Amino acid sequence: MTQSPVIRLTDLTLSPQHHGTRFEAAMAAIAAPLGATHLGARLVVVPPGKAAWPFHSHHANDEMFVILSGTGTLRFGPESHAVAAGMVAVCPAGGAETAHQLTATGDQPLRYLAISTMREPDVMEYPDSGKITVFAGAAPGGDKAARRVAASFRQGDAVDYWSGE
Repeated sequence: MTQSPVIRLTDLTLSPQHHGTRFEAAMAAIAAPLGATHLGARLVVVPPGKAAWPFHSHHANDEMFVILSGTGTLRFGPESHAVAAGMVAVCPAGGAETAHQLTATGDQPLRYLAISTMREPDVMEYPDSGKITVFAGAAPGGDKAARRVAASFRQGDAVDYWSGE
């Protein structure tokens, strides 16, 4: 018997994550457990005043956010946009001009679906901190055990390509 391609969001088990005082969310994978390998999707629930991830862009992967409940702010490049239930935000791959971050702004959690392509390798850029992250072997949000490269560094720490050769 094959696995059903259908799941209820209410049947998902959320796993919490937090980093410092600014970043907190509970998440559950949707696409991978149902067999998708080139499409990423997860349910994300962010408490008021928090964001799930830092302001970032993907150089290889597009992302789309479907707001299910709550209110928030989408920081996108140099602009900010209010989001609420029933709205969809698309953040294409690119550099600082497409960097993005969702923050819960209301008195209720911001609940949304995060959907993305799953291309690897990917380079992620963090304009606020000047960091870059490189993933190869598995896309961001993919199987960490399959990663051959997972490295983060500040742009200012980069060396010349030929240095030491």
